[in-house]
Amino acid sequence: MELKPLPLHHNIMQSAPPPLPPAAHIHRYHPFHMAFYWGKEAQFLFPGWPDNKPGMYAVSLVFVFALAIFAEFLSNLNLVKPGSNRAAAVFFPAGFHAVRAGFSYLVMLAVMSYNGGVFIAAVLGHAIGYVLFGSGLRKGSKPN
Repeated sequence: MELKPLPLHHNIMQSAPPPLPPAAHIHRYHPFHMAFYWGKEAQFLFPGWPDNKPGMYAVSLVFVFALAIFAEFLSNLNLVKPGSNRAAAVFFPAGFHAVRAGFSYLVMLAVMSYNGGVFIAAVLGHAIGYVLFGSGLRKGSKPN
């Protein structure tokens, strides 16, 4: 194959780049699904995680479950007491709300992997978190 020079700016000549070698059976894992699926072949929150290993998949389900419980804990936590400084009563809850929203969005992003196990772990985590922290069951008071 003959390489022909290519004209560049101000009559500078350069040869064409060599042709690319033929693709030799490149197998790529496409972790993006458009419908719910079941199995350990999931990737969510971080690249290469849980790495298609059953043990790591189980750890990741526990992580999503605990993250959902923690998000419910944060959403039912009242840190500002009556009579607090007005600035603290406005800005501290706003910052705390941003942290809580961040944890909730992490759970949402995990669910967006469309893995059925991750979805169930997140829903159960939110449900148990609500029973523990939002229902008033622990304090004997009525729910909000």
